[in-house]
Amino acid sequence: MSMVANYHTHTTRCHHATGEDREYIEAAIAQGLDTLGFSDHVPMPFADGHQSGYRIRIEELEEYVRSLEALREEYKDRIRILIGFEAEYYPAVFEDMMALIGRYDYDYLIMGQHFLGNEVNEPSCGRGTKEESELARYVDQVIEGLETGAYTYLAHPDNFAYTGDDAVYERQMRRLCERCLALNIPLEINLLGLRSGRHYPSDRFFRIAAEVGNPVVLGCDAHMPCDMAVPENLADGYEMAKRLGLHVLERLPL
Repeated sequence: MSMVANYHTHTTRCHHATGEDREYIEAAIAQGLDTLGFSDHVPMPFADGHQSGYRIRIEELEEYVRSLEALREEYKDRIRILIGFEAEYYPAVFEDMMALIGRYDYDYLIMGQHFLGNEVNEPSCGRGTKEESELARYVDQVIEGLETGAYTYLAHPDNFAYTGDDAVYERQMRRLCERCLALNIPLEINLLGLRSGRHYPSDRFFRIAAEVGNPVVLGCDAHMPCDMAVPENLADGYEMAKRLGLHVLERLPL
């Protein structure tokens, strides 16, 4: 199957992606997409001035938005360009983050939770743990963030690397899936994870999502133009969804 819309695309401003904005757009057009959403890692105005090494810096935000606005106009007859962000939910900085990006007319926000609590002095979600308390905290934090109504979908929901008892994982992640369904928040099958052999997307998580009835979206999570809607990668994503009985949304209401 082909892809018509991808909402998970990064730029060089996150400092771990390569390629010009225009190259991502040209790659999307070449692969037959009619909608391309950019969702680079959002700037975070930490009170202590902490600078993340993997997200847009505050001073780069204006250029990110203006560059994409210009390209959206230039390519308006060939593809629909959306301007968004990928953001964690950090309670202590959430309101300031929303005020910062609220200066701009952006289209959507996706949640990609990479850390518990915050990224300054808290553990990474992907480091691996057997502690149920940490898994429960991840679920609580994600749900609290989604309940703000700010986010369109949940990227790599199975990013939390829990290595403990399967019954614990089932209980906590079912709680997450059920709340996402109630909030009408789709879950992402992350194609970057598939093509690079990461611990996500996982059958263990998406079997639960299938039982709950969560709709899913495929996200390229493109960090290079050549990551855009790669046919073999897409085939793997659709095969996973079909095998587990998941309903794939081709487009998202924003």
